[in-house]
Amino acid sequence: MSLTRRQALASAAAAIASTVAKPAIAAKEPIMIGYLPALTGPSSSTGIGINRGIQLAVQEINAAGGIDGRQIELVVRDTQSDPTKAVNGAAELTHSEKVSVVFGPVNSGESLAVVPLLARTNTPQLHPCWVDSLTDPKKYPMCFRNAPTNQQIGAAANRYVVDVLKRTKVAVISDTTGYGTASVNAYVPMLKVKGAEVVYQGNIDAANPDLTAEIMRMRSAGADAIMPWSVNPGFLSRIINTRGQMQWDVPIVGQTTLGSGQTRALLEKPEYWAKVYPNNFRPVCYSPDGKLADRTAAFLDRLKSAKIDLSDTLLWWVAVGYDSPYLIAEAMKNVGTEPEQVVGYLNKLKAYPGVYGDISFTSERHDGYPDEEVIMVEANSLKNGAFRLAPGYGA
Repeated sequence: MSLTRRQALASAAAAIASTVAKPAIAAKEPIMIGYLPALTGPSSSTGIGINRGIQLAVQEINAAGGIDGRQIELVVRDTQSDPTKAVNGAAELTHSEKVSVVFGPVNSGESLAVVPLLARTNTPQLHPCWVDSLTDPKKYPMCFRNAPTNQQIGAAANRYVVDVLKRTKVAVISDTTGYGTASVNAYVPMLKVKGAEVVYQGNIDAANPDLTAEIMRMRSAGADAIMPWSVNPGFLSRIINTRGQMQWDVPIVGQTTLGSGQTRALLEKPEYWAKVYPNNFRPVCYSPDGKLADRTAAFLDRLKSAKIDLSDTLLWWVAVGYDSPYLIAEAMKNVGTEPEQVVGYLNKLKAYPGVYGDISFTSERHDGYPDEEVIMVEANSLKNGAFRLAPGYGA
C-alpha cells in the first residue's frame, strides 16, 4: 500500500525525532553560575581581586571544553558593597536566572544578609567570607566556605600580638559594617582569654575623614598594639597615616587589606607601612628563602601571561577567586549539576588542591580552610601580591 504525502512526512518526522538525543542537546546548554562580587563601593577591594581570578578560571575551563561539553556562564550581580543590593541580586539569580549554584557574596556584611535567603531557595552556595555564623550545616546545609573563619583569623592575629610581639594592652577598632562589628565582638573575648587587656574598643564609620581623636584615645589608654578590622583601604590607611603623623611607634596587626596595594597607594609616606602586620595565608606567601610554592609560582606565571594586574590587590584574593570555579566544576564533572548532587559531593571533599590552600569539607563541617595555613606577614614586603612572613613568625 502506497503512503500518502502526509503519512510520509509524519513517518519521516517520527524517525527524526526518535534519533535525536535530547539529553545531548540539553547537555550543550550553558551551566549558569550565579556570582555576587562587590565590584564597586567602599568594600570593593576584595571583590576586585577575587573577580580577576574568577574570570581567568572560567575562561580556562571553557577553553578546555567546559563541564562535559557545557560552557560555564557567570551571571553577575555587583553588590556594590551594599547588603540590600546583595539580597536583590541573590533573589534575581535564584528566581529569574535559575542558576545552579552561587559563588559569593565576597564580603561578610553582604553574606550575612544573603546566606539565609539562598538557604530558603535550596541553592548551593560557596563563599570566602570569614564571619563565623556564615556557615552552619544544620541551618544552612547547602552553604560552604572555602576560606578561614573569624576564629581562625583572630586566633592567628592574637597569637602574634600576645605571644610573639609580647604586647598586652591592645586597641581594637573596626568600621561599622557587619564584618567589622562581628570581628570586634569575636576577637575582644579571645584577646582577654590570652591575658591581654583591651584598653580601647570602637566601631567607627569608615567614611570618617579624621581618626586623630580615636588614635589619641588609644595612645592615652596606654595601648601598645592596634588591631584594625575592616576591608576598607581608605579607613585602614587613615589609621596608618594618623599613627605616622603622631610618630607613635606601635605595631598595627590585623585584617589582610592592611597590606593591599590600594592601602599602600593611600599612605602619605612609604615608611608609614613599617610595623604593619596583616593576616595572610602560607600557600600564597614567600618562604624564608624568598620563594613561592611550586603551585603558586606556576599560578603567578599564568597571571603574568594573562596580563592580570597585581599592583593594587593581593595574591590570595585572586587565588581564592581562581580556585572557586574549578572547585565547583570538579563537583559537577563528578556528580552533575543538581543541587543535592553538588552538595553531596562537597560534603565528602578532601584536600582539594587549590592555589589558595587545600580545601576539605564534611557533612558536619562546611569550613574548609586549614588552621595551620593562616599566618601573619610584613605589609611592606609586598611583591606580586605576596608577602614575607612577619618577624619572629618562623618558617
